[in-house]
Amino acid sequence: MRILAAMSGGVDSAVAAARAVEAGHDVVGVHLALSRAGGTLRTGSRGCCTVEDAMDARRVADVLGIPFYVWDFSERFRHDVVDDFIAEYRAGRTPNPCMRCNQNIKFAALLERGLELGFDAVCTGHYAKLVDGTAGRELHRASEAAKDQSYVLGVLTAEQLAHSYFPLGDTPSKELVRAEAERRGLAVARKPDSYDICFIPDGDTRGWLADKVGAADGDVVDRAGAVVGTHHGAHAYTVGQRRGLQLGVPAPDGKPRFVLEVRPVSNTVVVGPKEALATAEIAGARFTWAGRAQDEGGFDCAVQIRAHADPVPARAELASGILTVRPEHPFDGVAPGQTAVLYDGTRVIGQFTIDSTVSAVPVGA
Repeated sequence: MRILAAMSGGVDSAVAAARAVEAGHDVVGVHLALSRAGGTLRTGSRGCCTVEDAMDARRVADVLGIPFYVWDFSERFRHDVVDDFIAEYRAGRTPNPCMRCNQNIKFAALLERGLELGFDAVCTGHYAKLVDGTAGRELHRASEAAKDQSYVLGVLTAEQLAHSYFPLGDTPSKELVRAEAERRGLAVARKPDSYDICFIPDGDTRGWLADKVGAADGDVVDRAGAVVGTHHGAHAYTVGQRRGLQLGVPAPDGKPRFVLEVRPVSNTVVVGPKEALATAEIAGARFTWAGRAQDEGGFDCAVQIRAHADPVPARAELASGILTVRPEHPFDGVAPGQTAVLYDGTRVIGQFTIDSTVSAVPVGA
């Protein structure tokens, strides 16, 4: 196969590309330039897709003896990921930019261009498995649960899965990948993993949002609507947050209070007891299927609402364009804007962006 290897400059994508070469594929490496700030560099483990990462990726390609290119996707990244991130916070939701990047950049823009140029598949260093089933290609969890990344790939469609290649899916541990990189003479073998939001490399999301969204003082209220404090910008708060609340009125029972809801229209933050974070139902209209589409009606599944959360058994129902999920046991602290990924055992069924939630604890209870 002709393989387009997406090379981030990290060890995972480097070893994935190396394995694709070793398997006999015709491999071309490409690094995605997602920012036009030419001097951008990593800050330790923070950030990714920087100038430093591009140079690291080029050095790996030289060792592997494959062609290497840098493609400028900065404009599309700004529109589809950064602007979407800002818009979601303005709407009082908590988005996952990595999901949007996988959906709109790495497996949409990159794959589209790759197919136009005659490539058969895009190769990445994600830890997930592809299985050819009777109804087409399926996306499954990686062999090693601790490194499984099927959640962030839950946005992939059947067509995208048909042109994907994940060589690390059966690798038992990250240390084995690093050891393999050392054996292959790849300088990124001990490079730290990136974390935090790539376009906010200093990690100050609150300050970054204040600059983009603007900050205005507002009320912090309890579930009954009584004012219990003030805030300096609703965008800085997310459901489940405990720290940073400026509450002038203590709770009647003296227990800590948590953010339950962010209301951007009224610039209000709603707080309440930890018990009120229990969520009995989530729903959304923005969904995709990782393979065969589900028919209207109900089906059993397991649902994961964060990249490293445990899956929860649930009953899902698709009706009138809305996907609703009711877990066997309440979720803890779900925020609109998060992504829920549905599983059947190890297989990813699909995903949806959470638009609404229903608390398991009624107001006044």
